[in-house]
Amino acid sequence: MKILLVGAGGVGDAFCAIAARREFVESVTVADIDPARAARVAARDDRFHAVTVDASDPVAVAAAATAAGADLVMNAADPRFVMGIFDGAFAAGAHYMDMAMSVSTPHPERPHEECGVKLGDLQFAKSTEWEERGLLALGGMGVEPGIADVFARYAADELFSSITEVGIRDGADMTVRGYDFAPTFSIWTVIEECLNPPVIWEKDRGWFTTPPFSEPEVFRFPGGIGDVECVNVEHEEVLLVPRWIDCERVTFKYGLGDEFINVLQVLHQLGLDATDPVSVRGARVSPRDVVAACLPDPAGLGDRIEGRTCAGTWVTGTGKDADGDPTGPREVYLHHVVDNAETMGRDGAQAVVWQTAVGPVVACELIAAGVWSGAGVLGPEALPPIPFLDLLGGEYDSPWGLEERTPAG
Repeated sequence: MKILLVGAGGVGDAFCAIAARREFVESVTVADIDPARAARVAARDDRFHAVTVDASDPVAVAAAATAAGADLVMNAADPRFVMGIFDGAFAAGAHYMDMAMSVSTPHPERPHEECGVKLGDLQFAKSTEWEERGLLALGGMGVEPGIADVFARYAADELFSSITEVGIRDGADMTVRGYDFAPTFSIWTVIEECLNPPVIWEKDRGWFTTPPFSEPEVFRFPGGIGDVECVNVEHEEVLLVPRWIDCERVTFKYGLGDEFINVLQVLHQLGLDATDPVSVRGARVSPRDVVAACLPDPAGLGDRIEGRTCAGTWVTGTGKDADGDPTGPREVYLHHVVDNAETMGRDGAQAVVWQTAVGPVVACELIAAGVWSGAGVLGPEALPPIPFLDLLGGEYDSPWGLEERTPAG
């Protein structure tokens, strides 16, 4: 497979580190607005080389994909660049994959009750065009969304006769030495996810929103992480899972911590989460870009991070036996735990970006082999889960787990 990778940040670098070990990769063209960063990532393997591309320009993305002979355009850029890369891949006639879908816009009058433009809506609006050309656009194929959605599909296919709730739960016990506040992922993405109104889906109501950080709950994570308070956060899984999986409710909750939430709330109160440029001594700058410039690059924090991160899918409902017959109440947590010391030792990549990158490499390999296929804009839950999970825990040596829990009541 020939891949155009757009974005040479932490996730793009981890993608290349993992892909360098896989024989299905014929070439990776690493594209970034910063030529030095693209060259540094491309230096990981002789099959990789660098080009300079503006990810916001679909014409430039299409030209780079065509020049590379790309079978697939892999989007490893911030979500604000999704549509430029998505449209560029389509123009070049290449398949497409991202780890975060097109950004949302809150409802103008009732942002904490009703959805406005939802995550992925701009892409799903073009699904028919992709389908007619026989092109696959696989959206939300990182870890969350991504591996978590594969877990949901596996639970629906193999573990349950009916599902009450699919709840994505993300928690960690990671610390960053030397910093009071240092997000382990792009602050642009963190602000977008955490300060936008969270979305919940219920079968009898559809999609609706709540205030940020609503409905706190304590969730017990495996791998030695333990109890973490989680809150509602806007995330793609809630927009993806109900499209392909029959269930009663879908939620996403993230373990942020009081201090982290307080910082985000202050940024919002001061207007520092805004994206529209403001005038500062004659220069026009985005407040959010200023915040990002003042914080350490998450990709460079690896040697300061200690601990583990867990992404997973909590599912409740009625189980089934080997014949598919209903058995009784069942509750499981399917999970993927990654230790920062292990990923730094393996690839020099901190755990959060490595965990985000491993799923896309596995997905690319399944597409290259013809195991995963389709046309139009699809989510991971639209594709067979077992080949993915077998490859992830097998040849990629990144085990996943299934924990049985006592059903409530």
